[in-house]
Amino acid sequence: MTAQLIDGNALSKQLRSEVARRVQTLKQRGLTPGLAVILVGEDAASQVYVRNKVKACEEAGLNSVLERYGADLTEAQLLDRVRALNEDPGIHGILVQLPLPSQINSQKVIEAISPAKDVDGFHIASAGALMTGMPGFWPCTPHGCMKMLESIDYELRGKHAVVIGRSNIVGKPMALMLLQKDATVTICHSRTKDLKAHTRTADLIIAAVGRPRMLTADMVKPGTVVIDVGMNRDVDGRLCGDVDFAGVSQVASYITPVPGGVGPMTITMLLVNTLESAERSAV
Repeated sequence: MTAQLIDGNALSKQLRSEVARRVQTLKQRGLTPGLAVILVGEDAASQVYVRNKVKACEEAGLNSVLERYGADLTEAQLLDRVRALNEDPGIHGILVQLPLPSQINSQKVIEAISPAKDVDGFHIASAGALMTGMPGFWPCTPHGCMKMLESIDYELRGKHAVVIGRSNIVGKPMALMLLQKDATVTICHSRTKDLKAHTRTADLIIAAVGRPRMLTADMVKPGTVVIDVGMNRDVDGRLCGDVDFAGVSQVASYITPVPGGVGPMTITMLLVNTLESAERSAV
């Protein structure tokens, strides 16, 4: 068996085209969706992520406001800026790029963002909405994974899904989204005993731990769908995921590549969340 690819680049292109169409509809009503992105410090990876997010906004017709600050920015100054953006009617989404310098409490900053503009889906109110099945913004990476499963018409009801990773950004919200679709969910992590015993029974595996190629072919039963959230560098400096793609692709039914899988979908869902925030404000 050779797995079929779930192409994140192709799916992102399709979804961004729909976003652009809806943005034009809003613009005809005199409203341009706006996303404010705040970057503090000179972290190289953050600069790349922010640049890609701003570019995606511009290509879809959204108004993107990038604010750069030095690493010496104080927590009070950042909180004041976030509160000002909360009150700005032209801004529908606020994204503070993580990580932040050590003098700034990231959680305090996240909680300062209005839940109505929390397009990253990290606010405690967004987490509560997801847990209780109420409307709110879903974190972009697991939301993108759900869209990828939808794209292959994968029926989650009754399936056994194993999520490897328990972060607040991916693992936990991923599990909740799968539960909403009636999957039976097992969450595994660094303290899980005999990980292979769990993954070998899975119909779906979401790997999100940040360990290069940790999921190998012998850990996957034939026909499993595998979503690789990992973004790592191997010993040779090459980009790779949490899944041993060469081996697992010979066992799985569907698999996402790295790069070109979940990564593009994360940014796409940020655009979707910002658009939906603008649409709600226009009602």
